[in-house]
Amino acid sequence: MAILGLGSLGGGLWLILLGGSWYYAIAGVLFLATAVLLVKRSPAALSIYALLVIGTLIWALWEAGLDWWRLSARGDVIAVVGFLLILPWITRRLGEREPVAGEPAPGAYPVGAFRGTGLALTASLVIVLLVGIASWFTDPHSIDGTVPQRQQTASAATTGAADAGTGSGPAIPDGEWQAYGRTGYGQRYSPLTGITPQNADRLEVAWTYHTGDLRGQPGDPKETTFEVTPLKVGNRLFLCSPHQHVIALDATTGKEVWRRDLTIDQKQLALQHLTCRGLSYHPAQQAAASASAAGDACAATLFMPTADGRLVALNPEDGSLCTGFGQNGQINLWANMPNLRPGSYYSTSPPVVTANLVIVGGTVLDNVSVHEQSGVIRAFDVNDGHLVWNWDSAKPDQTAPISDGQTYTVNSPNSWSISSVDEALGMVYVPLGNQPPDQFGGNRSPAVERFSSSVVALDLATGHVRWVFQTVHHDLWDYDVPAQPSLIDLTVNGQTVPALVQPTKQGELFVLDRRTGKPILPVTEKPAPQGAAEGDHTAPTQPVSALSYDPPPLTGADMWGATMFDQLACRIALKRLRYDGRFTPPSLQGSLVYPGNFGVFNWGSVAVDPRRQIAFTTPAYLAFVSQLVPRKNDTEMYVQGGEPPKFSLPALNENFGAPYAVKLAPFVSVLGLPCQAPPWGYVAAADLTTGKIVWKHKNGTTRDAAPVPLPFRMGVPNLGGPIMTAGGVAFLSGTIDYYVRAYDVSNGKQLWESRLPAGGQATPMTYQGEDGRQYVLVVAGGHGSLGTKAGDSVIAYALPK
Repeated sequence: MAILGLGSLGGGLWLILLGGSWYYAIAGVLFLATAVLLVKRSPAALSIYALLVIGTLIWALWEAGLDWWRLSARGDVIAVVGFLLILPWITRRLGEREPVAGEPAPGAYPVGAFRGTGLALTASLVIVLLVGIASWFTDPHSIDGTVPQRQQTASAATTGAADAGTGSGPAIPDGEWQAYGRTGYGQRYSPLTGITPQNADRLEVAWTYHTGDLRGQPGDPKETTFEVTPLKVGNRLFLCSPHQHVIALDATTGKEVWRRDLTIDQKQLALQHLTCRGLSYHPAQQAAASASAAGDACAATLFMPTADGRLVALNPEDGSLCTGFGQNGQINLWANMPNLRPGSYYSTSPPVVTANLVIVGGTVLDNVSVHEQSGVIRAFDVNDGHLVWNWDSAKPDQTAPISDGQTYTVNSPNSWSISSVDEALGMVYVPLGNQPPDQFGGNRSPAVERFSSSVVALDLATGHVRWVFQTVHHDLWDYDVPAQPSLIDLTVNGQTVPALVQPTKQGELFVLDRRTGKPILPVTEKPAPQGAAEGDHTAPTQPVSALSYDPPPLTGADMWGATMFDQLACRIALKRLRYDGRFTPPSLQGSLVYPGNFGVFNWGSVAVDPRRQIAFTTPAYLAFVSQLVPRKNDTEMYVQGGEPPKFSLPALNENFGAPYAVKLAPFVSVLGLPCQAPPWGYVAAADLTTGKIVWKHKNGTTRDAAPVPLPFRMGVPNLGGPIMTAGGVAFLSGTIDYYVRAYDVSNGKQLWESRLPAGGQATPMTYQGEDGRQYVLVVAGGHGSLGTKAGDSVIAYALPK
């Protein structure tokens, strides 16, 4: 008891000096008083401890309400010790004293003198128990509601809107999934209706395929991931694996049809993110079919971006190279790149494919130096691979293909995620990141300031900018736009408007008119914290959407832990960091970044339903710490800690050429638990016409993330996107526990779950097999930097025959 008191009092006094809660110091005094009285064997020890129990309960309810996990962190140690104190082997010894000469029972008080010993403590513990039971059945974080019923939305093209696209995107067979988000619209929505809320609980494994490609091979970066969403064309599935194998499967049976290993140049192998999110498909066209007959090209084409910086064209029939494309079936994406360094430029996301073009972005290394490759966007002819246009954000009006010997702009903002396209409007919508280094912007050019962390609409024919919408001004937090925009037609004020929905890491869903980039749901510029590091500045305001999952600012009351003591340590850590709310700039002191760069939303994006006009979303909440470390010069190595960070690039976060390196880490306790209280992950539905969050429920368990595999439903982070169906069911597999789950779209109720053999950090898809059944396809391969279990499984679920 004395040790508990000293720890609580010492930490509590430190917290008071930092301006925090007085509770821990007071609790420490009561612990110590109880300890002294126990040494004296005084029954008053139990009364003092009862005061601590009741005082803690009142304080905890005032700070946390009936929230079980927040209450338990405050009271678990106190309650456990309290129950020990009322055990008979403790209470029987209270009241013993030194014997007095002549007494018949030496050392004991008269019988009944302490009959009431422990009653106050027992009563207080009973009250705690009742409050705990009540909080277990209370969920203060849920929003209950029902999605409004709407009729099928007419397309803007049929209602007279100028230059509009179609409501659900390009027409493809209902049972197919021909692009990463099913179509170029990126909706992640299927018109199939075979699986419904009434029968989803009957889903079972139909077949399983193993790729044989597991992470952990020599030379793999830490972030080796199996993030692919397969395509379904005809009766074939097409997918890629982390080590760049392309595989075709029979969609109904799961049997392998063909497999091609795209031999990777190990010297050029990706240094930071070894993954493949998917392939792109171009259907057969008359001209291409004629060329194919002549042996020059493929009638239909699969496009595969590789981890060594190539774009490869394959024949979906047998996996052979489409030799009429580029140079013998491939394009070297290193062409015209500046600062050539092995492994520092590649593409992890599938390109956009239109009738005539294949449009490619790429990823550059984060926070290594200010001398990285260009973030140029390039459009190639879909048949022969010649360069049609290139958009370099530093020269946005000069889109004609540059000549041999010229290079694109060094270190310009890149697009590593997935773009969307509306061919009827003639625009491709590109999500852009920011310029390395992410946490220092003192040397950024006006062009970078214009396009960084924006969604940019480029003209399909010319590559010229049609419009740009910036989601973060002067981004210092790695809040690059991570997710594919979703295109959907919305009914607003009785008019059908072609819209674009852009999720962001900071929790906004910007709903824009995709013809102009103007907000459909209001966007407000709100004042932002000031005081950047020397040589830098911060934007005075930041844009906030009417549809926002931005969490409230963290306070001491939001700190958490397994016990009151690591919670106390988290409160102290919070007070020692700079934190002025969202957009607190990085600092030498260390700044709390919340939401962190893991994102409320990441590359998994959201799913949108063109009929219900809602978004099915998976917001996640994790805080990070960002601390700037001064650099003396460009050659000084490892200023973060004197040696390369373990399991990472030799110079990751060193920012050569910038005045600061950066230390980045999750905001966790000494036990490795998040310092902020759960839930850390949800599923939620938002009405895209009103900006209202219709329902929201915590999602996922700690079974695969905790030292003890207990499936507490606390709500855990997700990495990987959801899908929705016209049958009214949504699917998600990306939570850090190993499950795929089905949800009722109308209210968020979980309908079904199935255990996965590894982490499911990918976006599922759904299709119809030759047997007429609707299948749900899930990839379970894990994620290196998340630490989820590695695997190589492709699993198809269906209703029983």
